[in-house]
Amino acid sequence: MVDGLINTEKIVKRCNKCNTKKPKFRFKLKEDGSRKKTCKSCERTWWNGILRLLVLQRRLSPMERLGNRLGYMGTAFIMMSPYLLPYDNIGAYTYLAGALLSLPQVWLAKQWNLVVVNLNLLIGYGMYIFNA
Repeated sequence: MVDGLINTEKIVKRCNKCNTKKPKFRFKLKEDGSRKKTCKSCERTWWNGILRLLVLQRRLSPMERLGNRLGYMGTAFIMMSPYLLPYDNIGAYTYLAGALLSLPQVWLAKQWNLVVVNLNLLIGYGMYIFNA
């Protein structure tokens, strides 16, 4: 009912989970501007609260995205290298390429044990190629 300019009718919506009438601000906004059908209090359970604390939501920097892509390619080279070793030592070159490509990913992630493994791979197969 409208009294002059003031709307006395409360804007409410019914939750589809708890089936109670609540004001519209108790429902989350979707990206398209409409409201969700479940109220915020029904969406938040104790288990979801714990899971939200465990996950850190953040965007990757461009260097981290590039490092991840190079790391996947380097890992693929390292995975196929043992099968290529008997064929004219192509596997040694792919080991070197894989170690070089996966090094930025582990460096940016500060996984120093894997940095040492990749450096060991570079030194070992570098010496293998130069001595062969």
